[in-house]
Amino acid sequence: MNKAGERLFNGLIKENPTFVLMLGMCPTLAVTTSAVNGLGMGLTTTVVLTLSNGIISLLRKVIPDKVRIPAFIVVIATFVTLVELLLEGFLPSLYDALGIYIPLIVVNCIILGRAESYASKNPIIPSLFDGLGMGLGFSVALTMIGALREILGAGEVFGYEVMPASYVPASIFVLAPGAFFVLAGLTAIQNYLKIEGEKKGKDMSKIQSGCGTDCKTCKEQCKEREEK
Repeated sequence: MNKAGERLFNGLIKENPTFVLMLGMCPTLAVTTSAVNGLGMGLTTTVVLTLSNGIISLLRKVIPDKVRIPAFIVVIATFVTLVELLLEGFLPSLYDALGIYIPLIVVNCIILGRAESYASKNPIIPSLFDGLGMGLGFSVALTMIGALREILGAGEVFGYEVMPASYVPASIFVLAPGAFFVLAGLTAIQNYLKIEGEKKGKDMSKIQSGCGTDCKTCKEQCKEREEK
């Protein structure tokens, strides 16, 4: 698998920011009352993540190490502001639905985490695909959670009725507790599939593998590579 494809696969499956790394839980639980909201937040984050990864990668040799975090935040905040203004101007209904969670993308730990752990240490092309992969993984996760909550809580998805007329919506799923129930259910299914696959002798390392090393070891390895 080439470098770009590997970064896409990593974000979508191997280190999915929601189901594997459990990052960005605030927007995940707050805005996924519908599939549209989940998809909108996911794609908004994807744009910011991809562009900020690219710029930070370009500037990685210029930004002093001591001020790298403030510098990353300035870059991210610039793109968040641009995206927020575009949403307000062209998609006002989505802008109103996402509300305060759009400016909060600035401090989303997924974006800061990728800037610190990957974009600041790698060339621009892999960094762009890393941001795109993580963003798409986040989008898929939020859309799935939003769709399930909308189906169970309102009997529809993307505005289309999908449940029979006799179905009585479980309104709790479009309230705050519903987000926890759906996320827990999807994570449990993922864990079940991984365990069953391992029992059958299948290689399940690509599902919910996350990072396999501790932070100290990883940092030491990165330092050794830089010295070489």
